[in-house]
Amino acid sequence: MHNSTTPGSCQANDPARILAIDLGKFTSVACDYRTADGSHTFTTIKTRPQVLHDLIVKRAPDRVVIEIGSPAGWVRDLCEALDVPLQIANPNHEAWRWKNVKRKTDRDDALKLAKLSAVGQLPTVEIPASHVRQWRALILYRSKLVARRTAIKNSIRSLLDRQGMGMPVGAKGWTNKAMSVLTLEARPLASCDPEDLWRGQLAMELKAYGQVEALIDQAEAKLDTLAAGDERVTRLQTIPGVGPRLSELLVAVIDDPKRFKSRKQVGSYLGLVPRQIASGTMDRQTGITKSGHRLLRSLLVEVSWLMQRYNPELKRFYEQVCRGSKSRRKIAAVATARHLLVICWAMLRDKTEWSPPERLAT
Repeated sequence: MHNSTTPGSCQANDPARILAIDLGKFTSVACDYRTADGSHTFTTIKTRPQVLHDLIVKRAPDRVVIEIGSPAGWVRDLCEALDVPLQIANPNHEAWRWKNVKRKTDRDDALKLAKLSAVGQLPTVEIPASHVRQWRALILYRSKLVARRTAIKNSIRSLLDRQGMGMPVGAKGWTNKAMSVLTLEARPLASCDPEDLWRGQLAMELKAYGQVEALIDQAEAKLDTLAAGDERVTRLQTIPGVGPRLSELLVAVIDDPKRFKSRKQVGSYLGLVPRQIASGTMDRQTGITKSGHRLLRSLLVEVSWLMQRYNPELKRFYEQVCRGSKSRRKIAAVATARHLLVICWAMLRDKTEWSPPERLAT
C-alpha cells in the first residue's frame, strides 16, 4: 500500500460522474454520484469481480472510489483493465475519521467517499501491481511461519521446564544433536501413561516443528529465486549487514522509489519519524509515529543493532547519536534504522551500489 502525500492527489480532472463503493465482505453499497448537482442513487451488489465489472460497464463512471481493504487489490486490477480511474481512500487519515456522528451506515460511507472525492479532499493511497502484492504476501507469510516456529519452540521449552528438564540456551537447543535428545524423550500420545502425557505432547510439538521448518524452507527457496532475478535486491545486499530478507522486503514495499520526493517522506512512510505535539507555546517531539509497514520497520530496527558488528560507517552513526549514553541506545538504534532506510531508498532511486559516505551526520 502506497500513501499519497496530499488528499485527492491522484484524482482525474473534474469528473462528472463518480461511482463510490463501500466494499463489504459479502455485499457492497455503490453510490452513483453526479457532481453537477449532487444527485445520487444507491445500489446494493454482491462483492464479486464479475458483479462489480458489470456495474462499472453499465454506469460508465468517470471515476471509481473505494476504501482500502482486502478486496482493493482485485478492484484495482479490474479498474485498470476497464481503463477507469480509481481512487482508494485512506481511512487512517484525519479527514476520513467519523467524529460525533449520530448515524453511520454503508450508504453514509459511500456518499462520503463520493463527496470528498468530488471536492478533491479525499486522502488516498495507491496499491501496487498484482505481482508486487503477491510478492509482499509471500514475504509476510514467511514471517508468520517464523513466528509460528518460535511459538512451538517456546511451547517445547515450557513443556520441559514443567518436568524439571532444561534445554541448551539459544540456537544450541535446536541443533541436530539437541533434537535427537528431544526425540528420545517423546512418545506417541496414544501409548502414554497418565503420568507421561507430556511425552505425547512433546511428540506432537516436534512433529509440528518439523512441518513448519519444511514450510519455511519452501517459502525461502521461492523468495531466493525471486530475489536472484531482481537486480534491485542484489544491489541493496552490497550494503554490509543487509541480507536477502531485508533487501527483498525493502524493494517490495518501496516499489517505485521516485514516488517519494525527499528522505523525510520515506521516513514518515514507515513511521520512523518523531511524533510532533505543538500547541500554544509547547512544541515537543515524542516517540516515533509507527505508521506504515510494521514488518519492515521492525526488521530495519533489528538490523540496525547488527550494524555495529558488520558496518563501520553505520556503527559510527549509531555512536554519534548515542553520545556514549546507555539511555540513548534505543533512540540511536531507531535513528540508524531511519538512516539505513534513506540510504537504501537513495540507492534504489539512483540505481547505485553501496559506497561508504565520507561523513555521516545526525
